[in-house]
Amino acid sequence: MLIDYLQAAFLGIVEGLTEFIPVSSTGHLILLVDLLGFEGPPGKVFEIAIQLGAILAVCVVYWQRLFDTLIGLGRDDTANRFTVNVLLGVVPALVIGAAAHGFIKSVLFNPWVVSVALVTGGIAILLIERFTGKGEVRSVDDFSFRLSLRIGLLQCLAMIPGVSRSGATIMGARLLGVQRAAAAEYSFFLAVPTMVAATSYDLYKNWSGLTLDGLGLIAVGLVVSFICAALVVRGVIAFINRYGFVPFAIYRIAIGLVMLAVLGLR
Repeated sequence: MLIDYLQAAFLGIVEGLTEFIPVSSTGHLILLVDLLGFEGPPGKVFEIAIQLGAILAVCVVYWQRLFDTLIGLGRDDTANRFTVNVLLGVVPALVIGAAAHGFIKSVLFNPWVVSVALVTGGIAILLIERFTGKGEVRSVDDFSFRLSLRIGLLQCLAMIPGVSRSGATIMGARLLGVQRAAAAEYSFFLAVPTMVAATSYDLYKNWSGLTLDGLGLIAVGLVVSFICAALVVRGVIAFINRYGFVPFAIYRIAIGLVMLAVLGLR
């Protein structure tokens, strides 16, 4: 039905606008799917798959850095170091995500978990912003292998919907002494292999239940999220440098409390 495709496009807009800020794009999708009564493909695959659109936007915006890294592998120390740092940041999520996939999708993908995680995550951001200094690590190229692995372990907290993948990565990096802009950029780069793997695995696990209509809904959401993310991804860095993360924390807490009230009144 037309309404389903319009809802898919709307959810794609939300995904594209929220993927790279610490407010949990997955959490927003879960809450909106529940509120709209959106009937997407089974297995919550829609909420995961359309995130690939936003991730592809990173590949387009940062194509030069990614291309230089690709052609420099094995020959350039900066390219080699960057690649290892990204892989170290991704591996923990891939291992734990594969092991806990069923539990996460069946138990944690619900509005109550998301709402509580939004509030608690917002409070955590406020505390980190209040008590963490400017940071000494200024660039992704300055990351040590140990630092990347520790950030990757903290990123695993984002497997709880509502925590936010970018939020866990950025706030984890800030706690470990990384400056705001470098923390945000690293979260962008980690998103590419993390979400490509998550989407591929989710589609594989749910392929037998996908219909042509279901694939069409995913395609609409993915394309719209790509367009929106491409328009805002560079602006995210400028906004964070100017205002920090407190506005996102306040937003998270407000949305989470409103949703808890709505859910409690049902």
